[in-house]
Amino acid sequence: KEIFFYIYAVLHHPEYREKFQNNLIKQLPRIPFPKTKKIFEEMSEYGLMLSDLHVKYEEVEKFKCNFKQGDLRLSNINNPKTFYRVEKMRFKNKKDKSNIIYNENISIQDIPPQAYDYIVNGRSAIEWVMDRQIVRKNEASGIINDANDYANETMNNPAYPLELLQRIITVSLETMNIVKSLPKLDID
Repeated sequence: KEIFFYIYAVLHHPEYREKFQNNLIKQLPRIPFPKTKKIFEEMSEYGLMLSDLHVKYEEVEKFKCNFKQGDLRLSNINNPKTFYRVEKMRFKNKKDKSNIIYNENISIQDIPPQAYDYIVNGRSAIEWVMDRQIVRKNEASGIINDANDYANETMNNPAYPLELLQRIITVSLETMNIVKSLPKLDID
């Protein structure tokens, strides 16, 4: 299992990504052998930390965002399903991604810019979540995909899309902290 974690860390390593950027687009990744046992063990430990963080994303601490409305824990919310309902999250300003308008009741402020450095499938993990936690109608089939239905019926938590966004902010920041701590890969 240490081999898996080594590979997971290598795939996140900035040195690896930069050196093999063009190859990773066209072909399967080629994982370099570590030059020493020490590098292998260190990278495996970091890979374990990264995989735990990514697999257990729903268990991480929610990022302590500042909300335009103040502390949501102090809010008097008569109908949580209506209050937390999300149609489509958007940035208050496309150039400044520190503020996300969640819905008419909630705006998240002061998101650190480095939270957008963790990229999943070509875009930041935060933007990926923003794009998925919406209400969308498939024009061809007429089927409506509503993130609120999942939140209410499966998770029994109308605030799930908001909490997921907060957790992904935490995951993104922690991922980048781990990635910055990775030892030099020293690949040829």
